Amino acid sequence: MEVLHSQFRTISNFPGTKPMNASNASAATRHSLPLDGLRVVEFTHMVMGPTCGMVLADMGAEVIKVEPIEGDRTRHLLGSGAGFFPLFNRNKKSISIDLHSADGAEVARKLAASADVVLENFKPGTMAKYGLDYAALSRVNGRLIFVSHKGFLPGPYEHRTALDEVVQMMGGLAYMTGRPGDPLRAGSSVNDIMGGMFGAIGALGALIQRGITGKGQEVQSALFENNVFLVGQHMLQYAITGKAAAPMPDRISAWGVYDVFTVKNGEQIFLAAVSDSQWAVFCDALAFPDLKTDQRYASNNLRVQQRATLLPVLRERLAVYSAAELTALFERVGLPFAPISRPEELYDDEHLLATGGLADITLPDGERAGQTVQTTLFPFTMDGQRLGVRLQPPTQGEHTSELLAGLGYSASAIEVLRNEHAVA
Repeated sequence: MEVLHSQFRTISNFPGTKPMNASNASAATRHSLPLDGLRVVEFTHMVMGPTCGMVLADMGAEVIKVEPIEGDRTRHLLGSGAGFFPLFNRNKKSISIDLHSADGAEVARKLAASADVVLENFKPGTMAKYGLDYAALSRVNGRLIFVSHKGFLPGPYEHRTALDEVVQMMGGLAYMTGRPGDPLRAGSSVNDIMGGMFGAIGALGALIQRGITGKGQEVQSALFENNVFLVGQHMLQYAITGKAAAPMPDRISAWGVYDVFTVKNGEQIFLAAVSDSQWAVFCDALAFPDLKTDQRYASNNLRVQQRATLLPVLRERLAVYSAAELTALFERVGLPFAPISRPEELYDDEHLLATGGLADITLPDGERAGQTVQTTLFPFTMDGQRLGVRLQPPTQGEHTSELLAGLGYSASAIEVLRNEHAVA
């Protein structure tokens, strides 16, 4: 056991952390978060980069969001972008800096030099213009972890401007999501969010390696490559079977019963039976003995081959049930099922409410600034606890003076920078 703790002391080595030993390990778990003492400076906007920062922030890092003088654009987006800033920027501090100003860029470089991790998600070459790229910053701090979030990893496409929808279209995900001939983007910013998560995973791996070698490194995460990873299962389907994957609405399912059914009063419910034993339970629970003994449906693969004849029969028989009746029945016998829920309905989901999956935040911007709403938390626990909200989504430049003072700027020097509009 002492060997394990010795290794942990070497690997962790974050600023502000105490050496771990058997006596204080459990106390540290109870009273601190795993990245407590780690400083992260993020030069990010929109979703991908802020997601990476949020992962590290929720796990306890001090995450400092560098905003332009006019503020992050996502603070005031309408429609589907209205939730971007409050969701992806909780547990962070905000400082507003004009990087176009010589004094502002110098402030940014000092701030970055104080960091363990720097995050960015701007076009290639942007950070270098201000001396904020990995090459420049690593000369000052060889232990720095620098995480770049781009549209594409270095290669023929790296100069292109990418958006989540762009890579979904070119990376096969939109093709797989929509009906044949009607490519459709997924109903969430899946590549932005997962790209940021992969950036955070890379940062955590680099931090562990830094604890061993003492050296930092650059980590790169990209939207297109993330999207390709998501459709990798369909690529392998083709490589293995020689048959191209059909769009999901028209796919050859791997399971005989795995579909949305329209039932009484036009309600919809997803029902599944993905094994032969589940099929037997399905037939017994619904009193379908003729289907259970029908040899055409004797195995899952046979049911897949007979879906064209089986599903119409099931749709007709299930149409007499309400969704509530099927929910109660499937829950009682342990079969997979799901109501078809809208996002707004999840605020009343009994499981989310009972397990603490939602947390209050105060909106920092817009007409509802200062009002409390609920946001979603990460879908895992640590030591039995959800990672909660320690800092509200910051108002623009809320921590500018505090952070500048921490860098050694006097009150008068901060006032000069503000008067010059180098910071706000």
